[in-house]
Amino acid sequence: MLEADTIESMQVPETDIGAKISQLQADLRQLGRLLVAYSGGVDSAYLAWAAHRALGSDMLAVIADSPSLARTHLTDAVAFANEQGIPIEVISTSELDRPEYARNDGQRCFQCKDELFDVMEKLRAARGFDAIAYGVNRDDQGDFRPGQQAARQHHVAAPLLKAGLTKQEIRDLARQAGLRIWDKPASACLSSRIEYGRPVTREALEVVERGEDAIRALGFRQFRVRHHGDIVRIEIAREELERALNPAIATQFTVIFKALGFKFVTLDLEGFRSGSMNSLLPAEQLRRTG
Repeated sequence: MLEADTIESMQVPETDIGAKISQLQADLRQLGRLLVAYSGGVDSAYLAWAAHRALGSDMLAVIADSPSLARTHLTDAVAFANEQGIPIEVISTSELDRPEYARNDGQRCFQCKDELFDVMEKLRAARGFDAIAYGVNRDDQGDFRPGQQAARQHHVAAPLLKAGLTKQEIRDLARQAGLRIWDKPASACLSSRIEYGRPVTREALEVVERGEDAIRALGFRQFRVRHHGDIVRIEIAREELERALNPAIATQFTVIFKALGFKFVTLDLEGFRSGSMNSLLPAEQLRRTG
């Protein structure tokens, strides 16, 4: 895989979406028989779809099943791949068994991706695939994402990034292709809901998942359940926040989360924002790893 500065110099001008698509298709064909790290999110789903169009049966979407993946996300990811005729395989990863992951410091995401790519590399070698790719995009370069370091160390290709595609462009392309996931809300793994420094355990992940399932059942679309020990901090998208502030809904939140073991139930008035836990990390660590 090319280093980030080399990729940046090769990116196509942002206004030329046609050239970006052409580059993506060419790069995918050049990679040969390909494993795609697939989560069911917009980026990885579009990448898997594009790889299937470029390579046919010479690609395989690989989704990692672990306690940090919500059951609803796994089910929907497999369903989308089946709808599109994309070859898919579910593998097991054991990041939770890594002490470096479970202690939940700023390198948790590195440990997760390192585990994923370790397992995928063994699969690649055993099945005779040529390369592994994942769905990082141009906008991801401005956020704290230590998992990208693991991808570089494993020489994982980044075709969407190399083509210079932004998150919005990927959504637009997915919509134009008629892919139902084009407007799917972003959703990181369940471990990202647990405050840094609080150990990641199966029990904590289960509580977060049950809480998010309950909020989804109330009809909310974009949200996060943030686990702070005795306190749960609920983030709801700004466009849905007014409904969340309704006393009747607030009462339901209280009932749901106290039943899950939280002593205090809070609604974050800033609303949903991706990666809000990162704001709690020391600035020096963000500079060093981001």
